[in-house]
Amino acid sequence: MTTFTFHTDPGHGWLEVSASELGRVGLAPSDFSAYSYQHLDKVYLEEDCDAAVFIRTYEQHVGPFAFTESHLSYDHWIRRLRRIESVTDDDMSF
Repeated sequence: MTTFTFHTDPGHGWLEVSASELGRVGLAPSDFSAYSYQHLDKVYLEEDCDAAVFIRTYEQHVGPFAFTESHLSYDHWIRRLRRIESVTDDDMSF
């Protein structure tokens, strides 16, 4: 069973997903809002809407999965990454 990491800080949370897992279910970074982030071959999908889109799609195409949680008690480093909307096709490593 595949396991995804859910990152949180006191104010928000993001689901970490690899480019290969996005592609596996037919999704791309352009399917998500500017509230999610991208770095190298990972996207960090914001918890309110984008993570739910991925979760529903993954369950439909692949099946169940597990979560691990990584919590920081201060602003998460994910907040300093580039938002998905600021990433061009030329910048994409996937």
